[in-house]
Amino acid sequence: MEPNQLNLFASVTPTPALLTEGLVMSQDALVRWKAQILDYQQRVRQSKPPEQVSLFDLASNHCEPDRIDPLQLQVRRRSPPQASLSFWRMPADSPGDACLYFVVDSAAGLILYVGETCRSNKRWKGIHACKDYIASYQDLHYRYGLQTAVNIAFWWDAPTDRRSRQELELSLILKW
Repeated sequence: MEPNQLNLFASVTPTPALLTEGLVMSQDALVRWKAQILDYQQRVRQSKPPEQVSLFDLASNHCEPDRIDPLQLQVRRRSPPQASLSFWRMPADSPGDACLYFVVDSAAGLILYVGETCRSNKRWKGIHACKDYIASYQDLHYRYGLQTAVNIAFWWDAPTDRRSRQELELSLILKW
């Protein structure tokens, strides 16, 4: 079962908006929610992961979650490390490659979503729940006049094996 990242902070209760029939998170709740995430992610980035000692000299694994920082991705392959979220509308000559992707708000320095795919050029062309999540996130910021810069970052060294890639994705979801 795929983890549901879109409801990680169920304790934040949306408040009714004045001009709509639906429920909308208040500006205060949005700011608190972002501050909680930012505080947590900064602590994760600053803390050193525990090191497993070994009796043998083992090569380090480049796919260890603690070695991947979505906010510090370097340029690799054809695509930039960060791109506009409309990247998927661009024509592509192949279905793409296996990768991990991270939706980030560069203005706030927040990691909003972690995903994996074996077809980087196809994954977002269809239905993807994250599109609605990000649209709501951006709509709230626009409503309250708050700055946002939502982009997507790619990590191209992901395992091609589906199970390994999904295990790495889950580790990164739990980490961030």
